[in-house]
Amino acid sequence: MATTGDEKARLRALLLDRSVKRGAFTLASGRQSSFYIDARRTTMSGEGLALVGALGVAAIARRKWQPQTIGGLTLGADPVAYAIAVAAHARGAPLNAFTVRKTAKQHGTGRRIEGCFETGDAVVIVEDVITTGASALEAIAAVQVEGARVLGVLAVVDREEGGATAIAAAGHALEVLVTARELGLDVSGR
Repeated sequence: MATTGDEKARLRALLLDRSVKRGAFTLASGRQSSFYIDARRTTMSGEGLALVGALGVAAIARRKWQPQTIGGLTLGADPVAYAIAVAAHARGAPLNAFTVRKTAKQHGTGRRIEGCFETGDAVVIVEDVITTGASALEAIAAVQVEGARVLGVLAVVDREEGGATAIAAAGHALEVLVTARELGLDVSGR
């Protein structure tokens, strides 16, 4: 599945227009940063969903991953997983999506993983933005407890702050659609 450089360029432009904010921010990791990337402003837009879906399917194909399901920790991972599942379906490739709750439900089925996840599935974990890798690693741990085989992690944006190293140290491959440097962000000064 090939995508055009135009799709990646358009995703970068959309992220810069909708998602990148400059100023003084405290990240979820507690780190201070001179920029914030609210990727949901892109991944929850119609155009962003189409671009992430196409680029995500192409990235999975390049890696030769053959997942049955795709998902990650709610909320950032949700639109990414759904976009890729829809794009895969449009190309005739069956791929379902799931969501990992931050905590298990206290009612109903009491599940932590919702959607089309089955024990034993081959999965790709997705993220909107990778910073430290903690959210991806939490999602990996949750699905592995339920018997999944993790093929790798796919992120829309890598802030280039150690998340790739943490994911690799845990034994997982990481595929990234766009890096902070590709967005023209100064990752040295944070």
